[in-house]
Amino acid sequence: AGWFRRLLHKPKPSSAESSLNSSHSASSSPSSSSAENSGSSPGLSLVRSVCLSPTSVLDINASGSARWAKSYDVCICHSEVDLELVEELVSYLEGQPESLRCFLQLRDAAPGSAVVTELCDAVQNSHCWVMLITPGFLQDPWCKYQMHQALAEAPMANGRTIPVLKDVDRKDYPKELRNLYYIYMALKENSFRQIRDTIMR
Repeated sequence: AGWFRRLLHKPKPSSAESSLNSSHSASSSPSSSSAENSGSSPGLSLVRSVCLSPTSVLDINASGSARWAKSYDVCICHSEVDLELVEELVSYLEGQPESLRCFLQLRDAAPGSAVVTELCDAVQNSHCWVMLITPGFLQDPWCKYQMHQALAEAPMANGRTIPVLKDVDRKDYPKELRNLYYIYMALKENSFRQIRDTIMR
């Protein structure tokens, strides 16, 4: 009877699985930030880090991964006046270990194709859509058109629209996006990293 009692009280998952489960719950739990700040668990800061482990990178690069169901990881919607900043962002994203595939209209649109067709195809063939909302974006009807296409596509495509505000007051933030959290671009390097981490999630 003693061995049977011990068997009943023995925890089912292995210690490796337990630590994995506790790490996962710590990373998704808002209360874990207080434990991190108090320094009670030295390994917790690694879990809380947004940096992806090598395993995650292998998973998204695997040939059977859902990543390859679409042509692009991210479609960047921007005004022409912001092209220089967007080229820097695309260079940063494509230079990451995951080699994110970006759609940049002036570079990737097929010559001779209709602008509307190219914009719609890019939105449909991307997992995420970054909207660089600047004064130029707000005045550009094509940007607004692409924003509406992304918003219409997102619920069906299980994609994510990522608004990025730069030099725009909160009051001028497009009403259509007000139910979405946005990234405010202050320091370029930090914002680029935040955009990359959001795409990877």
